[in-house]
Amino acid sequence: MNSLPQAGASAPKQTRFHYGWIVVAVTFVTLLVSAGVRSMPSIFMLSFEKEFGWSRGGISSVVSIGIFLYGLVGPFSASFLERFGVRRVMLFSISLLAAGLAVTSLMNALWQFEILWGLVTGIATGFMANVLGVTVSNKWFAKRRGLVVGILTASAATGQLLFLPLLAQITVTSGWKSAVYTAVGVLVVLLFLVALFMRNHPSDVGAAPYGADEIVQPVPFRGNLFLAPLLALRSALKSKSFWLLAGTFFFCGYSTNGLIGTHLIPACGDFGIAEVTAAGLLALMGVFDLVGTTLSGWLSDRFDSRKLLMWYYGLRGLSLLFLPYALNSGPMNLFIFSVFYGLDWIATVPPTVKLATQEFGKERSGMIFGWVVVAHQLGASTAAYGAGAIRDWLGSYSAAFVSAGFVCLFAAVISTRIGKRNAVSAR
Repeated sequence: MNSLPQAGASAPKQTRFHYGWIVVAVTFVTLLVSAGVRSMPSIFMLSFEKEFGWSRGGISSVVSIGIFLYGLVGPFSASFLERFGVRRVMLFSISLLAAGLAVTSLMNALWQFEILWGLVTGIATGFMANVLGVTVSNKWFAKRRGLVVGILTASAATGQLLFLPLLAQITVTSGWKSAVYTAVGVLVVLLFLVALFMRNHPSDVGAAPYGADEIVQPVPFRGNLFLAPLLALRSALKSKSFWLLAGTFFFCGYSTNGLIGTHLIPACGDFGIAEVTAAGLLALMGVFDLVGTTLSGWLSDRFDSRKLLMWYYGLRGLSLLFLPYALNSGPMNLFIFSVFYGLDWIATVPPTVKLATQEFGKERSGMIFGWVVVAHQLGASTAAYGAGAIRDWLGSYSAAFVSAGFVCLFAAVISTRIGKRNAVSAR
């Protein structure tokens, strides 16, 4: 992410519209589709139980592996993005994801599901994780980075908004294989979109980063693709701030995509709520998270990110403590939960990125944040498997939801201790 003024360069092209916003739009759609595909197992869980006889815990273990690999790839994706360019990495990831999905329709054993969704999908979506958004933000924007990170982070929830109700309806009416083929078709269209419009760096279009006055050229990546992230991790492990960021993000993953993203639909099924209706609740959360996370990016440009995290984790914890009651008491309370929880779904990302950048510098922020995301996905992986195991053991998800509520309240407390410098920065 280092860059230097271009020697002898002419002044950047002065246009009213900056190409960086096109890059943001393409990245948004890519992350949106990736998130939609990654959330598909929550729709298929009940279908796989009926068709293959797999247990809830067995299916959850596959989701758990995929979630963990999705996070583990993140730090290494940062070095790949620097070495090969954003466009090439995106094209490779989308192609791998489409191939893995296409083969999914042929599976008939749990170990095949583990390879396709635990390994292949986990790696492919890992290259299109939050690190991609951070990289695009740092390369293309000198100002409004918090807002851009918020917009790109919100794309994950928007993916649920667009995909889950549609794919759930297709699954109910035509079967899960039809839903898979639909997703493959969307990925093929996305492949052409990225090939046509994505660019690696502002200098590729003769522009300066948004908010800057001079064209800059990226410094070539000279480190080892696999060693550089490990060296960044070794350095970060000496920092108390890294441990606090990683710890709070572990609880973030535990309480979001690992728990609610994976298990809300089957939990609703336990109370006789149809899959399409339950998917609609997740979609509703996506609507409000699009607002909440984008607003969070705007707020992180203006206020102390530690205080923002305290509020986000605290309110999320209260909403999760309310969820068992909402499931037992009718649709209105579930609607209230969806709105309240949705506003806070992944609003934690922009302030976490801001704190990581402040503590470790823009040059290393991609890799460091990638390792913080590993902690997030480790938490999500724990919840994805653990909640399924708890459901098999106790016959209810209530204990899983309540435990997540309490760990969020704990995260709210420790988030105030991250860093010693003031988290307020200029726009």
